[in-house]
Amino acid sequence: MIGRLKGELIEKQPPQLVIDVQGVGYEVEASMNTFYRLPELGSTLTLFTHFVVREDAQLLYGFYDKEERSLFRTLIKANGVGPKLAITILSGISTSEFVRCVNDGDTASLIKLPGVGKKTAERLIVEMKDKIKALGLETSGDFELSAADGPDMASFEPQADNRAEAESALVALGYKPVQATKAIEQVFKTLGSSASSEELIRHALRSMVG
Repeated sequence: MIGRLKGELIEKQPPQLVIDVQGVGYEVEASMNTFYRLPELGSTLTLFTHFVVREDAQLLYGFYDKEERSLFRTLIKANGVGPKLAITILSGISTSEFVRCVNDGDTASLIKLPGVGKKTAERLIVEMKDKIKALGLETSGDFELSAADGPDMASFEPQADNRAEAESALVALGYKPVQATKAIEQVFKTLGSSASSEELIRHALRSMVG
């Protein structure tokens, strides 16, 4: 089991990143809430990880802190929720909002997430309520950062392919290509060409699940 990685962040293209640990590059998939907290390329980074072994693949999921990893591990134990859907949930909704949905029985908000139908939302509410209490997440703060936190987005150089990267990230998270393109285009009109792919993704997700 690989429980933690510490090394140089050498690639990041949501929702995937690569960490160089003593010459070995580990490909890691992370939620957008973790991506928003990543340092600049070339920085030293520590991620808490969860290793999944399947017949056709070995997958490594990374989290900025143990709390998010604990919620991920709890989610994948719920019926009908695998690692990919758990990452989608953690990308599209903050922790406090997810807790609120579970406690209030708010299926309407959960089904806005790709891959979460009415039955899955109902199962999540039933199965996660007691587990959330056990994790002590009732009053937990959001994993998602405010606009004032994290790297200075104004420092990112404008890139012509930021929109394409953002659209690809949304598709990888489970959104339909048409949905992704429409959401990114709308956000791009508001933020302008200087917006980073992370900014585009953050605002697009908010528009689709808000």
